[in-house]
Amino acid sequence: MADLKSPTLIYLKGVLFFVLGLFAAGLLLARVGDWLIALLLALAIWAFCRAYYFAFYVIEHYVDPGYKFAGLGDFAGYLWSKGVHSRSKS
Repeated sequence: MADLKSPTLIYLKGVLFFVLGLFAAGLLLARVGDWLIALLLALAIWAFCRAYYFAFYVIEHYVDPGYKFAGLGDFAGYLWSKGVHSRSKS
């Protein structure tokens, strides 16, 4: 499959992801109907978004400008190759 290059289609894809997320979260909350679950779901979504931002934008722009990502598996390999898994606080 070729890379998506049309700005309109790229925006459409982003909107569809957002709508899918709203739909899934809405169904989950309608099924459970608990404010604590709603709060925990919102916190989990926010935390995973920040982790994703960290894994790519922060590492690429502030830690290692030579690092170019291809996905979360690639990021895990990057961490492993840099020895982050074996470092301890000094």
